Formats: sequence, structure tokens, C-alpha cells
Amino acid sequence: MSDRLLELEESATQTGPKGVINDWRRFKLESMDQENLPTAKKELLRQMSSPNKSKDDSRGSLNRKMSVQEYEMLKEEDEGCLKKYRKRCMQEMHEKLSFGPRFDGVHDLDSGEAFLEVIEKEHHSTVVVVHIYKVGVKGCEELNSCLDCLATQYPTVKFCRIDAVSSGASERFSDDVLPALLVYKAGELLGNFLACTQHLNEEFFATDVEAFLNSYGLLPEKELPGGEDEENDVE
Repeated sequence: MSDRLLELEESATQTGPKGVINDWRRFKLESMDQENLPTAKKELLRQMSSPNKSKDDSRGSLNRKMSVQEYEMLKEEDEGCLKKYRKRCMQEMHEKLSFGPRFDGVHDLDSGEAFLEVIEKEHHSTVVVVHIYKVGVKGCEELNSCLDCLATQYPTVKFCRIDAVSSGASERFSDDVLPALLVYKAGELLGNFLACTQHLNEEFFATDVEAFLNSYGLLPEKELPGGEDEENDVE
């Protein structure tokens, strides 16, 4: 069994009811502002987060029921903390299910051979988006900027660009069919969009290009923003 499958199997054994409860308790304790917590609340949270503490603890405090006062003490933080916990769990699950390589930025291709190699040799699960452009052609520079942005949001997609002249097929990619977007997966051409900016507004942004590709189902699910301001979710 591969290390990847072992990792997924191990994580599955920890997601039963007890595992989820214990993980939630630990997360709750870790997310609290420990420095400013009253001593009583800090101790109660510590006990809740350590259900498997050594049997030497003869006081039996770990298994006792919470009093009404203790419940009132804790429930005020639950809603915001639970939202943060759910977001973390979704992020971890997304990362576990994101098979295949990940990429950083847009890759510049300098020849027709490099163009063919990225199509034929890339991982079979990877979507490859190639922008064929030419300096001075309207829309090419703007589309390059949009792909720079999308590459940060879709790290499992391999975004590439190549100058039409460098591709060795400038006769096929004349100025009137540029900018062109070609989309491949497992060596198969899924999308061939010539003069693609004609499908966009005169002034367009990364979100417009994203929506255009999504209208054909060519992009995977977007990465969850790990750095998103969580405070907005708890208000």
C-alpha cells in the first residue's frame, strides 16, 4: 500500500465520533487567547482537551459533567470557534483529495518542443492551460496578467504561455486569432479558444477569464483561501 493510501487510511480511523470530539476539543483550547483567559476557564478547557489523561488523576475531574455555570462559561465562544474549526477541516480534506502535482506561477515556454512536452508529459490529472500570445496584439498583455492571478488561485492547474513566433507555428497563429487559449488534460485538447478576448468585455479581469473557463467546466474546484480573514466569519 502506498504512503498516500496509508495516510488517508490513518486519517479515516481518526474521524469517528470520539476522534472528532477530541480533535474539536484540542482545537478549541489551542484557538483560545490563553494569556487573557480566567484561570478557571483555562483549567476547564485543559481538562476538556485531555480526555485520555493518565489514570493517575484520582480526582475524576475529566469525566465529570459540566455544571450550568461552566457550560455558560464556555458556550459563548463556541459559535465563532466552531466556524474556524469547520474551515480548518475543509482545508485539510481538500488538501488530502488534491492528487497530482502543484505549480507556482505561469510557466514560460520558449519553443515548440517545450510546448509539446508540457502537453504530452504532464501528469494525467493535471489541466494545462496554454496562452499563445504576441507582443503588441490587443488583449495579450491583459490576459497574461489575468493568468498570473489565476495561477495563484489554482495551483493544481499548469498555466503556460508561449509567444506565437517561438512556437514555430506563427502561420497558424496570426494576429487575428490571438490571444489564443488552449486547454489540455492527459494529452487531449479540451478547449481551443482563438481570439478569446472576443468573448470578454473590452476591459476584463481575472474573474472574467475564470468565469469564461468555468462556463466550459475546464477549471477544478478553487483552492480554499487559507489566509482569509477568519474574523469576518465570526461576527
